Amino acid sequence: MAIDTRNLEQMLSELRAASAVAQGKPASAASAAEGADFGQALKAAIDQVNAAQQQAQQMTQEFASGDSNVNLQDVMINLQKASLSFQQMVQVRNKLVTAYQDVMNMPV
Repeated sequence: MAIDTRNLEQMLSELRAASAVAQGKPASAASAAEGADFGQALKAAIDQVNAAQQQAQQMTQEFASGDSNVNLQDVMINLQKASLSFQQMVQVRNKLVTAYQDVMNMPV
């Protein structure tokens, strides 16, 4: 499972629009960003990562209990998918924090 990156472009356009407004530039870029809800997009991404981690944990428990329908390769692949999706979420968070700090440090 991976984070749905389609909404990241929308988030970036919202941040750019907020930056343009803060710098006193025309708000034409800000009107393009009105359609998306940032909170919902972020929650959806976090829910996807959570689901991937829960699925990997469930498969691990099934394999450890001796379930013959679960093989080691599938368990390892799902664990890696969960790990990569979590790492991707952390990197997105880091970028958002950096963007927030940049906006907050802008002179008014």
